[in-house]
Amino acid sequence: MHVKKYLLKGLHRLQKGPGYTYKELLVWYCDNTNTHGPKRIICEGPKKKAMWFLLTLLFAALVCWQWGIFIRTYLSWEVSVSLSVGFKTMDFPAVTICNASPFQYSKVRHLLKDLDELMDAVLERILAPEPSHANATEALNFTIWNHTPLVLIDEQNPHKPVVLDLFGDNHNSSASSSPAPGRTCDAQGCKVAMRLCSLNGTVCTFRNFTSATQAVMEWYVLQATNIFSQVPRQELVAMSYPGEQLILACLFGAEPCSHRNFTSIFHPDYGNCHIFNWGMTEKALPSSNPGAEFGLKLILDIGQEDYVPFLTSTAGARLLLHEQRSYPFIKEEGIYAMSGTETSIGVLVDRLERKGEPYSRCTKNGSDVPIPNLYSDHNTTYSIQACIHSCFQDHMIRNCSCGHYLYPLPRGEKYCNNQDFPDWAYCYSDLRINVAQRETCINLCKESCNDTQYKMTISMAEWPSEASEDWILHVLSQERDQSTNITLSRKGIVKLNIYFQEFNYRTIEESAANNIVWLLSNLGGQFGFWMGGSVLCLIEFGEIIIDFVWITVIKLVAFSKSLQRRRAQAHYASPPPTVAELVEAHTNFGFQPDVISHSPTTGTYPDEQPVPIPGTPPPNYDSLRLQPLDVVESDNEGDAI
Repeated sequence: MHVKKYLLKGLHRLQKGPGYTYKELLVWYCDNTNTHGPKRIICEGPKKKAMWFLLTLLFAALVCWQWGIFIRTYLSWEVSVSLSVGFKTMDFPAVTICNASPFQYSKVRHLLKDLDELMDAVLERILAPEPSHANATEALNFTIWNHTPLVLIDEQNPHKPVVLDLFGDNHNSSASSSPAPGRTCDAQGCKVAMRLCSLNGTVCTFRNFTSATQAVMEWYVLQATNIFSQVPRQELVAMSYPGEQLILACLFGAEPCSHRNFTSIFHPDYGNCHIFNWGMTEKALPSSNPGAEFGLKLILDIGQEDYVPFLTSTAGARLLLHEQRSYPFIKEEGIYAMSGTETSIGVLVDRLERKGEPYSRCTKNGSDVPIPNLYSDHNTTYSIQACIHSCFQDHMIRNCSCGHYLYPLPRGEKYCNNQDFPDWAYCYSDLRINVAQRETCINLCKESCNDTQYKMTISMAEWPSEASEDWILHVLSQERDQSTNITLSRKGIVKLNIYFQEFNYRTIEESAANNIVWLLSNLGGQFGFWMGGSVLCLIEFGEIIIDFVWITVIKLVAFSKSLQRRRAQAHYASPPPTVAELVEAHTNFGFQPDVISHSPTTGTYPDEQPVPIPGTPPPNYDSLRLQPLDVVESDNEGDAI
């Protein structure tokens, strides 16, 4: 009963509304508000009323303008960067070591035999354009050449460049090129280019190079990629440099280590790479003290004499320092250590802590990035490089129907090769230079919110020195090959020292430049300065707005009901009779008997019924108002008893 009573009371108040007109409500607000301006509008004379009205409108407009600026600044989600320096014992970074050459030439020679012979012939034609060795090219296998040949572009006439096929005299050349015999051009007049065709050679494009060295190396790498993509991964691992051959000596602080303390992974560009202190199976190793004596010392044998001659033109070791459990993108972020030198690397640590959404587009673990991480099989953490590479491989599969050899392959897909996908080189080259594709991947990928960067200070010295070269190479050769002769050379060994310069680390942290406290204080300051009000004044203004809206709703409902009533009255020629008129029409004031004739045809009641006896007439009320006994409406604020 109490609930019903309060509900009826609330409904009655809602139906009654504020109880004011628009004018009365506005006058009440101006007379009772704590804001200074509106009071003067109703209390002063006509001239001052106009002046205060204009001033109030002006200052209200200024407040709204300032509020708009502050709200827009807050919604821009700007950040401020703070730099702090700390000191503590830190975990030693993960160290990835790779050889500059991915494979041992002695183990891949049989795979590259036809390609190397073709490469020798190409270099001969470029260096000596006259076809003096035409018969020597008859034994070459031109199957690889026909897919993506190298051509000479004669630019002596810039308006009509001539395309010359290097081997046009010994095999069927393309219709878009001319045979090379009889045509000579110097280095300035001719440029080496790579011809990439699709759709059985009907659509072709030329990739130009400024140097023949760049052209032949790019061409050789492209053809080698086609060959290695068809070899199982286990065989490629066996053809690369194993850890026991690459790592001759290892020392971490005062503790000896070996290749067994490294985790091996296969990288398509560098073959077998070996990671120290990756933290996958064991806890990360801490560094007891800063300085070279407490870091990692390595002696490597890169085996330069067994490099693939046309695949790798750089000799040395490739290394990268990175966080534990993160995949080493050594091609993009690594550095080289030169052979025959001792390279010392002092490490400083920078930690980046970015604000997440909406302040920056960073991700904590990559779960909100719409690109499937192809490096998740290694159980590594998210990185933007992993996302970009995965995105490119996804575009490669969608556009070229195959995946590139340099990136992980999704399940159910195949690597590109000339046999199964003849147009893949053309598609890959077009996708590689596509700016829209790169922008799409950059927009989809996000930076990691928490990241650690290792700043390196690198110094080098010749190692071993002339005075110690003989005994050092003898000892290393005996340890590796159990030989009394020197089997190592200065060109094949690298010494590395990796250590913390100091235990000071810097933390670069982003924080919100404009927080909610800043916004509220500025909004309140401007409102108090221009209008002399507080937050209670805003509540008063909101109350008046609600009353205005409610009065408007009640008026609209009343107008709608009156409109419906007028439409209903339009069906009658005259106004409908009142209750009194209807009662009077059926009242027998003289108590006279009723007229017998009720039937217009017979004049008698049907079935000869007796005449009814007249009764007492009903009272002559103009209206009859019914009210529930438990609800009596009051005349005041609308309370129900």
